[in-house]
Amino acid sequence: MPALTTLSSHVVLIVLLSFIMFSKVRAQELRILTWSGYAPDSVIEQFEKETGIRVRVTLTNNADIIDQLRANRGSGYDLVQPSMDQISWAQEQYNIYKPIDMSKIDLSRIDSSLLKVTTQNVETDGALFGLPHVWGTNGLIARDTEQNESLSFKDLCSSEYQGKTALRLDRPTLIGFAFAMGEDPFSAYSNQHQYRKILSRVSNQLIQCKSNLKAYWQGGDSLLNLFRKGELTLASGWDAGGWKLHRETGDFNYVAPKTGALGWIDTFALPARSKNDKAAYQWINFVMRPEIAARITEASGQLTASAGSEEYVDHRLAKSYRSSFSMDAIKNIKWFPAQPEGLVELEQEALNHIRSAH
Repeated sequence: MPALTTLSSHVVLIVLLSFIMFSKVRAQELRILTWSGYAPDSVIEQFEKETGIRVRVTLTNNADIIDQLRANRGSGYDLVQPSMDQISWAQEQYNIYKPIDMSKIDLSRIDSSLLKVTTQNVETDGALFGLPHVWGTNGLIARDTEQNESLSFKDLCSSEYQGKTALRLDRPTLIGFAFAMGEDPFSAYSNQHQYRKILSRVSNQLIQCKSNLKAYWQGGDSLLNLFRKGELTLASGWDAGGWKLHRETGDFNYVAPKTGALGWIDTFALPARSKNDKAAYQWINFVMRPEIAARITEASGQLTASAGSEEYVDHRLAKSYRSSFSMDAIKNIKWFPAQPEGLVELEQEALNHIRSAH
């Protein structure tokens, strides 16, 4: 009997040691759900070397972040990167995030204006559920001239550009046209009846615009190729695409429309049941170091909220950015606010109506 007791004790000890070793390994692993380009291999390698923490990255999009966290009840990852406007409603409905502990963040590394914009949109019941990381805008891509500041989304439907324009049938196009038509769609977010009326006006405009377009573009490469082949003069697009074209050709560039570019911010957020918050905070502070953030800009083509990173960014990108945004254009950015429930369905109805119209 004593021998059996000794054997049992050994088994228990082995199990405990195995559990401790497994927990230690898990504690040294950071699981990130993020967008392409936001966690480049070279950045991961340096972080792993400096911290000893293994990084596992899964690429995603906004819908997938919410679906995965809902399915796993806020577990499965230690850090996720939803867009700013997608956090509040998902948190209110599904409780899939936990508040950010600001005492763990080096705020000196974060641009104060972008932090302010983000805070206004992701704060719920006094708690902050996101921090700014990568940001960008939707606007126009056009020939690089001094007259670009007078362009608006409505010019995509102008006879001056007949057969030489393209747009993407998506949410930013609806919002951009609404502002160009003198509406304020963001102020109508709380009134679905009013928002539906705005979408109806925009839909009618875009249906009439069909004959003016060369194409509806689906992906970034297809859009840029149309410009490269000389088939487009003006298109709706995002800033990184316009800047890429500008570096290639010098003839075209991203343009902030006169009614304001549409601004988005992809954030850092902690899942409700994340296991390694310590590593997540280490990653956030690491990638917001200016020289590291510049490498993320190089990989993604987008600017980050890292204060001072512009000093490390490729000078050609910096030149393209400065030529796209005057100080007035920066102040005029229309940041996507927190999106209420039900708006996605209304926007999808409008987009489907435009597609099916003849």
